Amino acid sequence: MYEPRMYRQLVAGGDLTAFSVMLGETDLLIRADRPLSDLANEAVRACRDKIERHARRRPELLTALEPLPCPARCSGIVAQMYEAGARAGVGPMAAVAGAVAEYVGRALLRHAEEVIVENGGDIFMCSSKERIVSIYAGASPFTHRIGLRVPAERTPMGICTSSGTVGHSKSFGTADAVVVAAEDAALADAAATAIANQVKSDEDVDTALEYGRTVEGVTHVVVIKGSKLGVWGDLELVPTHPTEGVKQ
Repeated sequence: MYEPRMYRQLVAGGDLTAFSVMLGETDLLIRADRPLSDLANEAVRACRDKIERHARRRPELLTALEPLPCPARCSGIVAQMYEAGARAGVGPMAAVAGAVAEYVGRALLRHAEEVIVENGGDIFMCSSKERIVSIYAGASPFTHRIGLRVPAERTPMGICTSSGTVGHSKSFGTADAVVVAAEDAALADAAATAIANQVKSDEDVDTALEYGRTVEGVTHVVVIKGSKLGVWGDLELVPTHPTEGVKQ
């Protein structure tokens, strides 16, 4: 069943052209400096075909909850998923949304200078100007009140979110939001899932942050559980609205 993407419009990008792509489970909101919907559709079909063909040969790709060894001669988006899962300590499918966002984004960058692809709360971004990514954390008082400042020179990068209380993604934790920035979107997606799995109460926020620090390639982690906020990394967390009544 389709669920409205209530977290959309959280990246300031009104200066860019917005368009969407929907195919099967894939539902992308894309912003670019020119309309590229036809090319985006082609890229979505291509990357889904690669993943689906691999899954027919190795169905464990779709169900594994722990890292799997990357098969010989595996390359491209599927290899990226295997590697991201191995780094974060989760199955390859934990990286799929971020991997698709980046695959499509990089395909569009052959024809555009700026691209932002959002796929179920997972973002691949390449921007020529600073962007603020607001954080949606369900019923937490931090929702829409804080965001990550992303300097243009840090892009392209992945910024991905996992939650145990928002959306349909599988999580073994109850974090309202775990937001991870990383060198690529597949890794950010897998790491966000792994970190969110560890949050069962607000007492787990610090432990989850420490785990995030151990994942090679992760540069920033935000963990939100209710009114508890934990932050590690080198991006600036900025207020988007007053944050009275919350603790850090």
